Amino acid sequence: MRKINTEVIEKKIYEMALHAGVNLTPACKTAMNNALKTEKSDAAAFALETLLKNAETAVQKQMPVCQDTGMAVVILEIGQEVFLEGKPLAVAVNDGIKRAYADGYFRKSVCDPITRQNTGDNTPAVIHTEIIAGDKIKITFMPKGFGSENMSRLYMLKPAQGVEGIINAIEETVKLAGSRPCPPVYVGVGIGGTFDTCAFLAKKALTRDIGTASPRGDIAEIERVALEKINKLDIGCQGFHGSTTALGVACEWAPTHIAGLPVAVNIQCHCVRCEKAEL
Repeated sequence: MRKINTEVIEKKIYEMALHAGVNLTPACKTAMNNALKTEKSDAAAFALETLLKNAETAVQKQMPVCQDTGMAVVILEIGQEVFLEGKPLAVAVNDGIKRAYADGYFRKSVCDPITRQNTGDNTPAVIHTEIIAGDKIKITFMPKGFGSENMSRLYMLKPAQGVEGIINAIEETVKLAGSRPCPPVYVGVGIGGTFDTCAFLAKKALTRDIGTASPRGDIAEIERVALEKINKLDIGCQGFHGSTTALGVACEWAPTHIAGLPVAVNIQCHCVRCEKAEL
């Protein structure tokens, strides 16, 4: 049994939140640079170039890479041989986020859903926990902006709709979103499970590096075909038309009931911010 004080988790969350607010992921920068090299639309190429310059400026000046510094999403994979001591886990996570958003001068965007009163410190975070083997804790931190989150959709398909129905749902979601989620987007897809689990799978898919394919061949083919169809929509960077509407499509899956085929499509804007660490 390995003891870990939650103060260690708080410190790590603090560091990850500060870094994520300022930096795009390396995979995101690579994907955007690759898109710029192949973009034939002058307007879309200009927009891509501007977004990349913005990302550079954010790092140089240590300022938020986007004004929407997001709602904090935290995934904790906790080894079953870990014994947590100290303050409650959720309190530690939220304390780290509070300090990071204050010290980084990040916008506080979390509010009561009815009164709309701001909580003032960008908490509470959305925290997902999973128990895994071993004595380590894997932490994933993702600030999720809502311009893209609002464009996400959940489908309860009929089993007979199959792979074609899944791909159509992915394409339809991006088409209906248009320029509103600040394309080029990254598309996370959850397939299977229940109404709620497929939504989590879609969110988890967004934590994968852009350009990685599912290890399962038929799922990887869904990713490939969906991305191809999306990039034929001619929405383009920031809606200026062009060949790159999405930087990637990532799908995660789970077994489901014989009577259903849940599919969730969670859109991420071009501003892909995600930090991972292991304790």
